[in-house]
Amino acid sequence: MAEEGLFGGLPEQKRPQPEGRGAPRLRVPERSQIDTHWAALDDLIPDDHPVRAVWAFVSGLDLSAMHQAIRACEGQPGHPPAAPELLMALWLWATIDGVGSARRLDQLCKDHLVYRWLCGGVSMNYHSLSDFRIAHVAVLDQLLARGVASLVEAGLVSLDTLTQDGLRVRAAAGSGSFRRRKRLEELRTAAQARVERLRAEIEADPGSGNKVRRAAQERAAREREGRIAAAQQRMQELEAERARREKTNKQDVSKQKEPRASTTDAEARVMKMADGGFRPAYNMQIVAEPTSQLIFAVDTDSSGSDRGLARPAIEGLHARGYRPSDYLVDGGFAKHDDIEWAHEASIQLWCPPGQTKHGTDPYAPKRDDSAAVADWRKRMASDLGKQIYRKRAEHECVNARGRRMGLQQLTVRGKQKARTVLLWFALAHNMLRSFALRAAVKAKAAAEQAAAAQVPA
Repeated sequence: MAEEGLFGGLPEQKRPQPEGRGAPRLRVPERSQIDTHWAALDDLIPDDHPVRAVWAFVSGLDLSAMHQAIRACEGQPGHPPAAPELLMALWLWATIDGVGSARRLDQLCKDHLVYRWLCGGVSMNYHSLSDFRIAHVAVLDQLLARGVASLVEAGLVSLDTLTQDGLRVRAAAGSGSFRRRKRLEELRTAAQARVERLRAEIEADPGSGNKVRRAAQERAAREREGRIAAAQQRMQELEAERARREKTNKQDVSKQKEPRASTTDAEARVMKMADGGFRPAYNMQIVAEPTSQLIFAVDTDSSGSDRGLARPAIEGLHARGYRPSDYLVDGGFAKHDDIEWAHEASIQLWCPPGQTKHGTDPYAPKRDDSAAVADWRKRMASDLGKQIYRKRAEHECVNARGRRMGLQQLTVRGKQKARTVLLWFALAHNMLRSFALRAAVKAKAAAEQAAAAQVPA
C-alpha cells in the first residue's frame, strides 16, 4: 500500500538494453574536489628508505670547518644560511641519483618527496647549492681520507693491492669554442673594445633607466674577456709542451696541427673518448681497492693520455700514509721510468706491455732493460702475475658507478671544479660501499652466532 501511494503515479521505466557490450565504467580524475591530508613530512618516507641512512651518515660527519665559515652568528646581523649538514646530504643524495645540476636539484627540492624530506621545510635556491658544491674542496678531501682511514682501522679494507684507472668525462665546453692563437688575439681585442664601449655608455648617462641592463652587459663582456685571457694563457702552456716534445720526437710533432684552446673552459682538452670520438674532456684518475671497490684517492688531469700518471698518484698515497705492495694499472700507464721508480720504492707495478712495432714478444727481455724493467716483464709473463692482474678488472665496477652517478658530462668549468665533482662522487660511492661492507660483516657475525647456537653442548 505504501509503495502504491508513493510511486503508484509514476510511469513504469525500463532500463535501456544496449546492443552488444555495455558502456565501460571508468574512474576519471576530479581535480576540483577539495581533499585534506593530515600527516607529518617524516611519516611520508618509509623507515627503511635509503635516504634516512644518508642523513644518518651526514649527521655523524665532522663539519666544524664548514660551520666556522658561516658569518651569520648569534648577536650579529645576517640572514641564516642552510645548515651545512643539509647541503651535504642534498648533494650526496643527488650524486647517488645522478643529478649534477644545481638548477635541477633546486627544482627537485620543491617537487620530489625525498628531497623535500631532506630539506624539512628549509627553502633552497640554485645559487646557494652551486656555491656550496665547489666551495669546500679541502673539507671533501679530508672527509674522503678520514672515511678510508676508519674502514682500514676497522679491518674492512686491505692496503696490499690498489688499482688506478682513468675516466674521461665530457667537459662543459663545445668543440667549436677552441681557437688558435691568431683568432684568440682578435677575440681579445674585440672583447676589450666592447668593455670600454659599455663602460663609456654608463659613465656618459648615469641616470639612464637602462643602467642596470648596461651594467649586466659590461659584466658579461668582462667575464668573456677573462675567459679569452685564460685561453691565451693555456695556449702558452700548450706551445711550451709542444716545444718540449719537439726536442725528443720531431716527426710526430711536425704532423700535428697548431694547438688550440677553448674560450669556454680553457683547461679542458680535446681527447679521444671511449666511443672513438674526440670531444673536450677531463681525464679523471681514480685509485681504488679492487676487493672492496673503495676509492682511496682521486685527481683530475687535462692530458689525453694516462702515461706517466701512476707515479704522482702513488706519491699522493704515500703522503697519506698508504703504502701498497702491488699497484695495478692498465697498459696506457706503462712507462719505464715509473716502473723503475716503483721498484726502488718496494712497489710492484703491474701493467701489460704495449705491442711492439715489429710484432715481437713484448714480454721478452731487451738489451737496454734495467733490472726493474726486466723483472716487470718476467712478472707479467708468469702465471702468478696473470692471476694477480685479473683483479684490475674489478676496478671497472667503480667506473660504471661513476657513469651512473653522473660522470658523463660536467656542468662546471675548470680543472679544480671538475676535481670537486669527482670528490663528491668518491664520497657518495664510499658511503654506499661502507654500508655494504658493514652489512656484510653483521650478516657474517649473525650467521656465525646462529651456527654456534645450533652446535650441541
